[in-house]
Amino acid sequence: MAKSAHARGERLDWDLLRVFLGVARAGRLVAAADRLGLDVSTVSRRLDRLEHELGMALFERGAGGAILTAAGERLMPAAEEMEHAVGSLSAALDAVEAEAEGVVRLSAPPGVAECFVAPALSRFHADHPKVRLDLDASVGYADLTRHEADLALRLSRPERGDLVAQRLMDVRSVPAGKPAYVTELGPLNRANDARWIVWGHDLAHIPDARWLAKHAGAPPVLRTSSFSSQLAAAVGGLGLFLAPEPFLERFELAPVRPGRALKEAWAELPVAELWLVGHVALRRVPRVAALWEFLVREFRPA
Repeated sequence: MAKSAHARGERLDWDLLRVFLGVARAGRLVAAADRLGLDVSTVSRRLDRLEHELGMALFERGAGGAILTAAGERLMPAAEEMEHAVGSLSAALDAVEAEAEGVVRLSAPPGVAECFVAPALSRFHADHPKVRLDLDASVGYADLTRHEADLALRLSRPERGDLVAQRLMDVRSVPAGKPAYVTELGPLNRANDARWIVWGHDLAHIPDARWLAKHAGAPPVLRTSSFSSQLAAAVGGLGLFLAPEPFLERFELAPVRPGRALKEAWAELPVAELWLVGHVALRRVPRVAALWEFLVREFRPA
């Protein structure tokens, strides 16, 4: 039998509700555990405990994943309100921080994180030795409105949430490869005369992948959703890939010159905007502000 509202209210535990929200959003225990930084058995135990304390089933669990029951659907809005309240409380406590100290969680696209952020972090540490960083370089965006990260570098401006954003730079993608291979190709009149390294099917929707599908439709020499693998393969001479223009000098890559037949295709090359984004409640917290200002100096053109 379900427990009384009073008894249930006394026992609500944020750690249990956080797991509930993670599973509800992910749809699977394994995916939720990965996102929450827990093992699957812990997630399962906490769900069992929450359901026991509430006296009701919140999910139907099966081979297809974890599906919210009617009770689970009713709990979602209240759990999300509590999530927002916890985030606001954390931000308020952080705001009294006297100096830059503690952990800052930064989310960034893999290529940006690995090739630009990580190599610069020794300079940040020298200036702010008491700040520790948690760098998430996964393909998916962390949700700042749910406090999954403190700051994020994104290739588009956010359109919702209590967020503040600063445009850092425009990033143009250009066909590039190992200089010897690019010299061998000469001015390119037919895209399919080159060997191409392209994005995996799971990322077919991104602008770079769409450009490649339109203008370099022959079977690729390599298909991978790992930017690091694309970069390494191109540096090794395997073929061409769409490289962010700032990467060319750093990795000794050469841009391909288009022949007359490909001038229009080159005019359509994707241009992305790199944005620094943070939650408005955390923007002035000293450790977050320190990283914000550092990233602005690193990325904005002199």
